[in-house]
Amino acid sequence: MTDNSTLFRCEGISKSFGESQVLSDVSFSVGAGEVVALVGENGAGKSTLMNICFGMPSIINTGGYSGRLFLDDQHANFKSPKEALEAGIGMVHQEFSLIPGFTGTENILLNREPVISSVLESVFGPRINALDRPKMEERSTAALGKLGVRLDAGEPVSRMPVGHKQFLEIAREIDRSQTRLLVLDEPTAVLTESEASILIEAIRKLASSGLGIIFISHRLREVMELCDKVVVLRDGHKVAEMPTSQTSVREIASYMVLRDKQKGGEADSGGRRDFSNAPIALKVRDLWVEMPGERVNNVSLDVREGEILGLAGLAGQGKLGIPAGIMGLKLSGGSMEFYGRNLPLNNPRQCLESGLAFVSEDRRGVGLLLDETIQMNIAFSALQIKKDFLRSIGPFKLVDDAAMEENAMKYIDLLAIKCNSPLQKAGHLSGGNQQKVCLAKAFTMSPKLLFVSEPTRGIDVGAKELVLNSLRRYNQDSNTTVVVTSSELEELRSVCHRIAVINEGRVAGILPATAPVEDFGLLMSGEGLGDDSGEGAGK
Repeated sequence: MTDNSTLFRCEGISKSFGESQVLSDVSFSVGAGEVVALVGENGAGKSTLMNICFGMPSIINTGGYSGRLFLDDQHANFKSPKEALEAGIGMVHQEFSLIPGFTGTENILLNREPVISSVLESVFGPRINALDRPKMEERSTAALGKLGVRLDAGEPVSRMPVGHKQFLEIAREIDRSQTRLLVLDEPTAVLTESEASILIEAIRKLASSGLGIIFISHRLREVMELCDKVVVLRDGHKVAEMPTSQTSVREIASYMVLRDKQKGGEADSGGRRDFSNAPIALKVRDLWVEMPGERVNNVSLDVREGEILGLAGLAGQGKLGIPAGIMGLKLSGGSMEFYGRNLPLNNPRQCLESGLAFVSEDRRGVGLLLDETIQMNIAFSALQIKKDFLRSIGPFKLVDDAAMEENAMKYIDLLAIKCNSPLQKAGHLSGGNQQKVCLAKAFTMSPKLLFVSEPTRGIDVGAKELVLNSLRRYNQDSNTTVVVTSSELEELRSVCHRIAVINEGRVAGILPATAPVEDFGLLMSGEGLGDDSGEGAGK
């Protein structure tokens, strides 16, 4: 840090979306020349807080927020990103906002291009002026030079590797002469190790020139290396703020994931069986999956018969890609064995016929037929794959509506699905009840192994507990092997026997669910545990 003066501060920021409170009384400040890390699990409120600071429409159009922002001790209430930019706040979002057909230079200087004035401007307006290409190249080269990178800014963005695109996004903000506070949202997530090192050194130089920087990252080692202080959000609350010189990676990870209800950071081990000697139900080797935003790279994993295995990790790290790739919903490669028999990838029907089932995180887009009845939704996969719920009339087979209704009523009672009748359309149910229908649909298949992705996303607390209890009970009563993918670590620790942590598309480590919560935080942040990693980073 080169300057102790306060450049920007948040005071008592709170924000809700409907009945969901996503930020509660959050305050922190950034000094001129200071690099402040903002860290937390998925859903901790980081992106919402930065969207407030940048005047994003998603905040303005949903009732605004409470609390106050100050820039140079002057109250700031940005009603649009344009106002924030004009005030000197730049933001590089996690998702790229570049124009693929434009060159790097054109993207860096978009809407700020220097022009060569024409004598006809007074008649035809500024649109008659020509772009000053040499000046544009000079400015883009200067902006990239501040980042310490060399790339061909004259090349179309569509031909550039992803790392170069990230540098262009940052260079665009640096070129704005008025930028005084720069928000970087996971800037190193798509960079190679060498590119990340270059960027970190560039951020240091920018801070030394007096620029204030908010650095959002899950890579805690980079936070410790780069930042002056760290602010930790958890469940919308600020739970810690301290200089990085007075903390450690393990302590930060603990603040990120440890809830007050936990004692000693460990989950209750009572009643959990040991599956270490159980037969291997599913063996996956060298799995890669092409899933946008959730790519998987070289995953090897053993799932043991009868266990509940969790897949944990931060958003975009690949945990959702693993079941999607195994079930053939996304292009994948590698090898897979199910109870010792080779099972081909990219073949959803054969997976279902072999005894695998899948509950997608996208219940409306993938999991349900919204315009069909509850009973048809629950029976659909079993009807299509196993030819259940059919009755013969001579040479013909007809759908047995009575059998479908009886099956639906069983699961309506078992899962407490709130509906008018089994004939109600699935699209008319609440999110929690739609999720229960998806589970009932999978249970009706009587699978040997069940994948469930984000089973409690978007549903209320009461429905969450019922869904999790249903998975426990189904696993115990039917000895069905279950693989649960979730962004909620505590949900996984409450139901799973083991948890595999996925980081950057790979298995960072596999721990018993009863392991200290700080260990999960370290693995999720890309930090290894050395010899204390439980079962290692593979099988």
